[in-house]
Amino acid sequence: MARKTYQVTVRGKFAQLDDKQRAALLAKADEHDVFRAKFTEEGTVTYERSLLAFTFRCLVPATEEDREANVIGKAEALAAAAVSGIGAGYRDLKSVSTDLDDIKIRRRDHRHSYHHV
Repeated sequence: MARKTYQVTVRGKFAQLDDKQRAALLAKADEHDVFRAKFTEEGTVTYERSLLAFTFRCLVPATEEDREANVIGKAEALAAAAVSGIGAGYRDLKSVSTDLDDIKIRRRDHRHSYHHV
């Protein structure tokens, strides 16, 4: 069975937050800045200080037989757990997945670069 890896981005909104949750999220906001985002199997949650929405990025290993819906389901379950883990609820999850095998790396061919004078 061939293995594949999907890169998944899950976007969602925070459920209504109470003052204690807001304070806790704001205290850790720097740890969840977009510049710290990585695609890993554990995933990373990022959010802005407005505390309206969040983004969860992860890598989901799959088999050739796994359908995209299965991959997204796994990613959204990871996102739900991660957001719950930082002390918040969530709603309105929307996800996009990319099969890493479909990403083509374009390399610049320096042998054929021409310089116009």
